[in-house]
Amino acid sequence: MILNAPESLDVLKKYPKKVKIFLGGSVVNEPNNWQNRVIEELQEEFHDRVLILNPRRDDWDSSWKEIKEDQKFREQVEWELKAQDICDINVYYFHPDSKSPITLLELGLFIEKKPIIYCPKGFWKKGNVDIVCEKYNVPLYEDEYEWIDAIKNKIKEKLETKE
Repeated sequence: MILNAPESLDVLKKYPKKVKIFLGGSVVNEPNNWQNRVIEELQEEFHDRVLILNPRRDDWDSSWKEIKEDQKFREQVEWELKAQDICDINVYYFHPDSKSPITLLELGLFIEKKPIIYCPKGFWKKGNVDIVCEKYNVPLYEDEYEWIDAIKNKIKEKLETKE
């Protein structure tokens, strides 16, 4: 099951045995974006045993003002914060062609949840991400396939505790 922002997160209460995963990271325009690749991989292996929370939304409107008074913008930010709070696994991707300031902020906010990070060479603040992950003993990957495998392994570990 996939929930995209701003769908209600209340439905998660109905599925306590499913592993909840938040997909945080760079939003870049690619024909096959990274979120879709991760979702496809996880659904192929885990089917209905995972709940994927994807903040990416097709109806995003760049005219929304990024201020707290803009209700659509506020709804998005609050959804993302709540989703990261309640997920079993947070994953973050830092695309080399983006600045990803929000993902950097989220990494700092949720570092103690031991997120699984994909930060390939070329990301402009890779050194910062490397050092923070090292300090907090957080897994960091430079290869997308190794990162996805690490996510799968963490899901298996979480599923064992939920059964």
